[in-house]
Formats: sequence, C-alpha cells, structure tokens
Amino acid sequence: MSTYLPTLKQLQYLVALKEHGHFGRAADACFVTQSTLSAGLRELESLIGVTLVERTRRVVRFTALGDRIVAKARRVLREAEELSDLARAAGKPLAGELRMSVIPTIAPFLLPRVLPRLRSDWPDLRLYLREEPSAAACDSLAHGHADCVLLALPYACGDVDSDVLFEDRLLVAFPGAEAATMGDTVHPNAIDEDRLLLLEDGHCLKDHALAACNRPELRAGATMLGTSLHTLVQMVDNGLGLTMLPEMAIAAGILDHTSICAKPLESDHPSRKIALAWRRGSPREKEFRLLADVLRVANG
Repeated sequence: MSTYLPTLKQLQYLVALKEHGHFGRAADACFVTQSTLSAGLRELESLIGVTLVERTRRVVRFTALGDRIVAKARRVLREAEELSDLARAAGKPLAGELRMSVIPTIAPFLLPRVLPRLRSDWPDLRLYLREEPSAAACDSLAHGHADCVLLALPYACGDVDSDVLFEDRLLVAFPGAEAATMGDTVHPNAIDEDRLLLLEDGHCLKDHALAACNRPELRAGATMLGTSLHTLVQMVDNGLGLTMLPEMAIAAGILDHTSICAKPLESDHPSRKIALAWRRGSPREKEFRLLADVLRVANG
C-alpha cells in the first residue's frame, strides 16, 4: 500500500475543476483561493506521477486518465460523505445539515405550507434548499450536492428510492369568458393544440401534462413559453391561450386577482405524484422516510 495517498480535499479540488471548467470558479465553489486550489492539484499530480489537467491560458482540458480519476474521485467523496451520514443517522433524527433540491413547480407552492411546521417541530434541522429543474436536481443528487430531492413522478431520476407524499391533480386553466362553453370537466379532445401554453423543455410538468392528455400531437403543436407558471397564468388571463396547472399551485393562490377559470382534466391519469427521493442505499433512508412523513402531514 502506498504511503502517500490523495487527500479528500485534493479530490474535491479535482472534481470542482471538472464541474466548473475554470480555476477561479472551482476555487470559489471550494471556498479557497485560486492559488490554493491550483497548488493542491499540482501536489496531487506530483503525488500520483501523472498529468491530470492540461493548462492553457484559455482552456482547462482533462486528460483521458484525468477523466477516469474524476469519476473515481466522485465515488470516493460520496463514500466519505456516507461515513458522516452513518454517524448522523445513528444520532438524533432530522438534526444537523440536510440539503434538499426542489423543482420550481413545487417549491413556491408547497414550501410555504411545510417549512413553518419543520421549523417548529424539528428546530435542530438545518435545511438548505435549492430550487432547480428536475434534471439538474437529479444530477445534484447523483453527484452528492443534494441529500434528497422533492420532485414530481413519474420521472427518471437515476438510482434512487422515493416515498410518494400525495397526488397532485392537473387542471385546465382558460380565460374566464370561456367558462360558459365548458362543462364541469375538460376532455383532452377539447384542448386546442394551437392555443396550448406549456413550460419549456426541462420541466417535468410539461411531460406530465402531455401524458395526462394522451394526445401525442400536442407536443408538436403546443406553444412553449418560459420557465414560470406565473408567466403562463398572465398569458392565459390576457386571452392568449390556455394551460394546465397543478392543483397545489391553484390552492396556493396562483389564480388570485385573475379571471381565469380552472377545471379538472377528464383523463385516466389526471395527476402527478409528489415525492421525496434519495440515493438508493443511503444510510439516512430512515431519516428521509421520516422527513417524507413530516412533509405529508404538514401539507395536510
């Protein structure tokens, strides 16, 4: 066995440089100076006797071996983090630091209801929240930047376990002036693809809405807008089309001060499942399931 082994800090520097592609940004992410990070990487290369990164004025380029070592470094750092998780899981539940990513079509509507309950019932929990789209949230989970993810299923999030919190119905939202022409529910065949407004690619709500309608042609005909449900609401309120909204957003008041009417979708699968997900095999699984129970109860 070699007397000299890479340190976790050196591996963190290497992974950060790979993720950011820039020495300055990588150093900021590691909360060190650029010179400290650069020196740590040179020390690592000297230690193992190979070049991992080709440095030029404009480009940071990893060697083939460097890429392979980055992949291994990520696994080593994950295992090291799980050592701490083991100790934490054996202690007081829902205490200490927990990093949770939440997708944008859940965060502003669910968190205001559940965070006060978490603060009052679990005062020792230091919850760090990050709002990001589903793909980025699952990537953060896979790379160890997040401990768990609050997202909507179905969604392919990698090698994870999850606990479903509740079903979130999808409703069709249209200008109030059209309410007289609609029944109590809206059949997917009644949706005009030329007027349908949906979130852009990267938001799983778009895929859930299209799947609920079970009309493949809507994907090509739908007018894609920005990343915000609030923007879609304003467009609909001004007569520019119709959209589909999750019930949690409506319950949170997203339609307040508008003339929009929202009615349930008449479909075999008119909802999405809100779930908490974590890396499969995590030693904190019991803690995550407890958190899921707390979120479920706090949501009412």
